[in-house]
Amino acid sequence: MSGLADWLRAATTALGAVSDTPRLDAELLAAHALAMSREEMILALPRLSCPEGADALLARRLAHEPIAYITGTRDFWTLTLKVAPGVLVPRPDSETLIEAAIAQFEGRRAPGRILDLGTGSGALLLAALDVWREASGVGIDASAAAIEIARENVLHCGMDGRTEIRAGDWAEGIDECFDLILCNPPYISTSAMLPQQVRDHEPASALFAGGDGLDDYRRLAAQTGDRLAAGGAAIFEIGFDQEETAGALFREAGFHVAVRRDLAGRARALVLTRA
Repeated sequence: MSGLADWLRAATTALGAVSDTPRLDAELLAAHALAMSREEMILALPRLSCPEGADALLARRLAHEPIAYITGTRDFWTLTLKVAPGVLVPRPDSETLIEAAIAQFEGRRAPGRILDLGTGSGALLLAALDVWREASGVGIDASAAAIEIARENVLHCGMDGRTEIRAGDWAEGIDECFDLILCNPPYISTSAMLPQQVRDHEPASALFAGGDGLDDYRRLAAQTGDRLAAGGAAIFEIGFDQEETAGALFREAGFHVAVRRDLAGRARALVLTRA
């Protein structure tokens, strides 16, 4: 059995054809095969051999399967969450919504009730509940696979006493008002070109929103106002080029709209308050 350092070098070279982060991917695969954290593996690297199963994991990644589906986890905000095929992989860019929420409530009464529409893995809801430890929240999703994973993450994060995951179609049927509403809806045009690992593996229902990418925003603009408490805020993720188009839909629905940018300076979230 070869040394792990040699395997990592070879895997990094191979992964350069399919990944923007080949060394990181190789390390995550090896750590997963070893049942160790990446940090533990790096510290022990000189004495480790290539683990059994590493080549099989590498083959899956070379076939463009997302690394999070292979390892079964993804870090988001302060949490490590379970993910699986059929559930959108949380992106670092979506942490912009949590940053926007923190800024929105700074110096004000913290949100007591939080709603996450299209909760997926539960990433946004659980991250917000980790920020505001006295709050409780509800996550809504139409996908049975997402509901199952979100409920597992609620238990894993120890938030089952203040979190409910429900099946639903956006905000339809909800008769409560929330201090903070979070949402990362589908917003990609059906004609858009996507990386193969996204196109072939992640759920289309969580990605595509009609020819202009705005179908779900149209529904959400009509539903959100009645679910937002006085003094509350709703924060929606958007595509980098949807600041004006998505923003116009919410302005027409009576919201004041502000834009939050991600670390790359791209428009990433709309912060909605009652006009």
